[in-house]
Amino acid sequence: MDIKEIEKIIGSENVLLNEPMKKHSNFRSGGDAKIYLTPKTSDEFVKVIEYLKENNEEFIVLGRGTNILVKDGGIKNTVVSTFKMTGLDIDGEVITANAGTPLALIANKALASSLAGFEFAGGIPGSLGGGVFMNAGAHGGEMKDVLLDVTVFDKNENNVKVLTPSDLDLSYRHSNIEEKGYIVLSARIKLREGNKEEIKANMDEFKDYRTGTQPSEASAGSTFKRPEGYIAAKLIDEAGLKGYHVGDAGVSEKHAGFVINKSNASSKEILDVIDYVKKEVYNKYKVKLEEEVRIIGEDD
Repeated sequence: MDIKEIEKIIGSENVLLNEPMKKHSNFRSGGDAKIYLTPKTSDEFVKVIEYLKENNEEFIVLGRGTNILVKDGGIKNTVVSTFKMTGLDIDGEVITANAGTPLALIANKALASSLAGFEFAGGIPGSLGGGVFMNAGAHGGEMKDVLLDVTVFDKNENNVKVLTPSDLDLSYRHSNIEEKGYIVLSARIKLREGNKEEIKANMDEFKDYRTGTQPSEASAGSTFKRPEGYIAAKLIDEAGLKGYHVGDAGVSEKHAGFVINKSNASSKEILDVIDYVKKEVYNKYKVKLEEEVRIIGEDD
């Protein structure tokens, strides 16, 4: 692979070598990415992906790094990030936004336009692409509730297509995007006219709830999915695991559903805490916890 050719597509400032992934992960841990690319537009993104495929270069697509844990050995494949692919447009009750656009920004723009229905996403730290990928949700709302359609690049067919929510098999924290070989480029969401004061009041209420219940330390949000019929945080708390730690990684004292990096934890320490919590919860309650956070990269 010729780095110069990629620089021609996206500019040398958007091609980083041996980039520390702790700078691009909310867990603030993990090793380096061999090559880290940040195209700014969908066209640049598609051209980069096509070039990588033509040259048989393995790659992984990431967003804003809010829901990933990168192992300490880093990422040997090329990382293509949608971080700089931002921007949105509002047409009536429909918002069109690029994959890298922060969900919080979309929520605030919706508020400014008196559009209701996206308040739930105002405190989710990720991007639109990641939100669609995992059908992100909070406070009783999910992406599938507002999605109109999604523009993706199909790695298998090497083309761009527009899909409806029914094409994506959206369910709790799940889509078929990865298994189908899709990459989210942009999406349209359909909201409804609302009262600006009421929308803001809802967003403020959700913000106060998060501030009061969630830890301030580095984390990837809720570490575990909700097991059917149970609440992960309640099981972890009742198992006496609040405060359990390995080095600088631990279960939050404020919210047992969060594994946190207190200062300078390694990804191995975070994973050790996750594994111990899963084992203890299963031993006590015979409930298998499944990570909501996406674990990527190589062991050190």
